[in-house]
Amino acid sequence: MKRYAIVIEDAGTNLAAYVPDLPGCVATGRSLAEVERRIREAIVLHIEGMVEDGLPIPEPSSRVEYVQIGA
Repeated sequence: MKRYAIVIEDAGTNLAAYVPDLPGCVATGRSLAEVERRIREAIVLHIEGMVEDGLPIPEPSSRVEYVQIGA
């Protein structure tokens, strides 16, 4: 089992998610639960496509950290 970092952004009328370690792997949804479900599905499909094309599957390498600022 691999654990990929995802980024979820407010896109105005919905939410958008992408996977930094899998360029081109994106999903959208109207709620947090929906976008999380869809990005999981997108990751599976993305990796299946890479396998079919004989491409190497990138190991998860992105990390997510938060920094606090005084603004």
